[in-house]
Amino acid sequence: MSELKVYNSYTRQKEVFRPITPGHVGMYVCGPTVSGESHLGHARPYITFDVIYRYLMHLGYKVRYVRNITDAGHFEEEGRAAEDKISKKAVLEKLEPMELVQKYTNLFHWAMKELNNLEPSIEPTATGHIVEQIDMIKKIIADGYAYEVNGSVYFDVKKYSENYPYGKLSGRIVDDLLETTRALEGQEEKRNKGDFALWKAVPPQHIMRWTSPWGQGFPGWHIECSAMSTKYLGTEFDIHGGGMDLLFPHHESEIAQSTICNKHSPARYWIHNNMITVNGRKMGKSYNNQIRLTEMFSGSHPLLAKGYSPMTIRFFILQTHYRSTLDFGNEALQAAEKGLRRLWEAYELLKKFSFDEFPEAKNKELDAKVVALLTDLDDFMNDDFNTAKVLANLFELVPVINSIHDKHQSPDVISTATLNMMKNYFTTYLENILGLTGDHYGDNGKLSGVMNLLIELRKEARAKKDYATSDKIRNQLQQLGILLKDEKDGNVSYSIE
Repeated sequence: MSELKVYNSYTRQKEVFRPITPGHVGMYVCGPTVSGESHLGHARPYITFDVIYRYLMHLGYKVRYVRNITDAGHFEEEGRAAEDKISKKAVLEKLEPMELVQKYTNLFHWAMKELNNLEPSIEPTATGHIVEQIDMIKKIIADGYAYEVNGSVYFDVKKYSENYPYGKLSGRIVDDLLETTRALEGQEEKRNKGDFALWKAVPPQHIMRWTSPWGQGFPGWHIECSAMSTKYLGTEFDIHGGGMDLLFPHHESEIAQSTICNKHSPARYWIHNNMITVNGRKMGKSYNNQIRLTEMFSGSHPLLAKGYSPMTIRFFILQTHYRSTLDFGNEALQAAEKGLRRLWEAYELLKKFSFDEFPEAKNKELDAKVVALLTDLDDFMNDDFNTAKVLANLFELVPVINSIHDKHQSPDVISTATLNMMKNYFTTYLENILGLTGDHYGDNGKLSGVMNLLIELRKEARAKKDYATSDKIRNQLQQLGILLKDEKDGNVSYSIE
């Protein structure tokens, strides 16, 4: 089995994964800003890092996975004036800020559960760590890399870049950052326009505010993650993750802050998932294509032809390598829905197989091919978590399963050992690592229960020679796109077109 290699955004190359403490992994992933409902853009990073979390545990590591909740000011240097998004949205919705935070945190947790993401080990909130953030800011000021103006505190990017490689992670050129001409609120206070806020002063009417040595205000966005990752994972930890949109300014600034406070970069490996598009366009409010997860599941957004189950969304995301762009469109989603159904139905058939009398395979070439397809799965995941190749190999095994089930091939075409190996690998990868479930119809298994009831009623009707009722059940299901198939052994299976 090959060693695990991960693509490190900081060095721009794949590296063999070596945790700081053998047998243990510390992983920090930037969580959501809970000023609004979770949208499609939240699905990809949290599914990506859920699979990474699952795989690291599969390899035997004890993982501390920290994913924060940003529930205080979300200061954005790039393109918008400084504002506390939580406070602003609370006024619009006529809610207390923490009431709004609780509402959207609950919705986020609900969506993560629907997508079958494991809970992180620790989920700290920005508002719960104001003291730690203030302490970090004090250190940065004491070391001469930050300055206070009118109750706000800014990080001195120019001074930092004279001693450290600011811009290395994102590939930005420091001189361009320092000379930006973008007119943003508070820019006149800064020594250089590329400096970023560590603490932002607020007027008396501002709702969310905390007392600091520099007056009433709220923390900058970047300092929140530096403080929380340091507290729960130490001054240096293994993995820092997030979407590519966080490379700059967020992660670049985190590196700078933590380097001054802790005398070294915070993480060994920086892992970033690529962005998503919707029908070929970048997702954003200005394009009216920012699809909330509730809309995705219900189909209530105008760009959606129908609703898609959480498992369809998860499967669709995992069909593409996490560092590749991914386009959400109705045709692609419907194809993913059918693909997941096909794969899962084969898995259900595989679980029912029970052959223990075939120590030797009748078709040694096929047997060897099955073993190779399975053992490749480990190498694919060790090659920077390539879930796309894992799923491709599992699909190659579907015809083998179906042909044995349909009796086109005898069970002894492969050995019992290979059959059991296939069962184990399907369970390990589909359920434990990829985190897929059989609830891909979006009904938490209710459809299968209803179908089993209808099949049983049809069997009873046939036993009573009530063929009118039997045919009515079959024909009306067919009109709904559900096809019943009477098997030779007397069982009935169904498929959905």
